Amino acid sequence: MLVFPLINDTSRKIIHVDMDAFFASIEERDNPKLKGKPVVIARNPLETGGRGVVSTANYEARKYGIHSAMSAKEAYDLCPQAIFVSGNYAHYQEISCQMHEIFHRYTDEVEGMALDEAYLDVTVNKINATSAVKIAKMIQHDIFTELHLTSSAGVSYNKFLAKIASDIEKPRGLTLIAPEEALAFLADLPVAKFHGVGVKTAEKLEALGITEGRDIQNSSPQFLAEKLGVFGWELYLKANGINRSPVKPNRIRKSVGKEKTYGKLLYLETDIKAEVSKLSKKVAMVLQNKKLKGHIIVIKIRYADFTTFTKRLSLDEKVSDVSTIDQSAQKLLDDALRENIGIRLLGVTVTGL
Repeated sequence: MLVFPLINDTSRKIIHVDMDAFFASIEERDNPKLKGKPVVIARNPLETGGRGVVSTANYEARKYGIHSAMSAKEAYDLCPQAIFVSGNYAHYQEISCQMHEIFHRYTDEVEGMALDEAYLDVTVNKINATSAVKIAKMIQHDIFTELHLTSSAGVSYNKFLAKIASDIEKPRGLTLIAPEEALAFLADLPVAKFHGVGVKTAEKLEALGITEGRDIQNSSPQFLAEKLGVFGWELYLKANGINRSPVKPNRIRKSVGKEKTYGKLLYLETDIKAEVSKLSKKVAMVLQNKKLKGHIIVIKIRYADFTTFTKRLSLDEKVSDVSTIDQSAQKLLDDALRENIGIRLLGVTVTGL
């Protein structure tokens, strides 16, 4: 039998950040009346004839067995008292961009996998920290204090282990899988928890007497490859803590935005304009630091009754200076303001980068 040398690079420091019930948490944050209630991001099946699929559900709804990709009708049957929210995916995208701005304070080696999760390679980082756990804690703190959302993080020496780690203690969790702990940890891991192992593959492995990571570790790679093809070899490597996949940075940015939710509603026009100016300044600073320019200015307003408006203005040329951004935002503000209704959220975004 051929013997393959297992060469493992344990020098990298990888963080996987996974937001906690991202879409539902944003809706709870923006509408405090939802807190403590089961929230499902999907159209109410009573209004759609039973059609629709759950995008996500908060932790209150998950207690009833509701999960993403479930039909909205099944979710309703499990929990008729759940609050169904259609979802504002453009808004979720904006929050995701703000989340990535936080990531980029620490490293530009950021690979977004979805709106709510990303890998970060912090082997070399912008704050010269030697501890990836410290950076993960700082990122979680920034997300909580600035976006008022919670996240879970996994830290290890490769992407595969970091992703598994981020799911161990949710919500608000932080788990480290150190190189010297990896093999023992993987030995106890059910095969269904290995990334890429679906229901059918798990059943096939179980029929072969393989139910845990140690069973894969004790198998020959030739046997696994014979039964599962190339994936069998990949699975053998993963069970032995080897995953060479690099963090592939998402270099293209589509927008830069800043927004703020106010605990005390804004009523005075002078206060509102001052807040828009502050947001415009922050957006301009990010654009200039990233050497980016955009030609579309967007302002967002959420009133006390939770109605939300966005207005945009297209300029003839791309800009990054605070003066033009603020003047454009103020013009949009003048057109959008409603009298005697308090404002709970303001946002300024520059897009068309």
